[in-house]
Amino acid sequence: QVRLVESGGGLVQPGGSLRLSCAAPESISSILVLGWYRQAPGKQRELVAQMTADGRTIYGMFVKGRFTLSRDSAKNTMYLQMNSLKPEDTAVYYCNSREGYWGQGTQVTVSS
Repeated sequence: QVRLVESGGGLVQPGGSLRLSCAAPESISSILVLGWYRQAPGKQRELVAQMTADGRTIYGMFVKGRFTLSRDSAKNTMYLQMNSLKPEDTAVYYCNSREGYWGQGTQVTVSS
């Protein structure tokens, strides 16, 4: 089973920042990582940020300029820089790929 490799989650205080990383397995260079979703307890999985086929980036409405999605093509890695984090951003964050693969999820907890 192919899994994307996520890292960067953790515990942060409100107003703080985190950077999440998502890499495709080195053995499968054709995988194209697209972006991030998140799922909070008792809620449905929702879009955080994703790159479209024509190179645009779409963000969830709750992002409001706080998060930035970027790609390092040489490393086949996608990054999600999250600033001004709020307690309601607490969730498991998952990255996904064009081929339909997902990561195992990384926990982000925003709490004082």
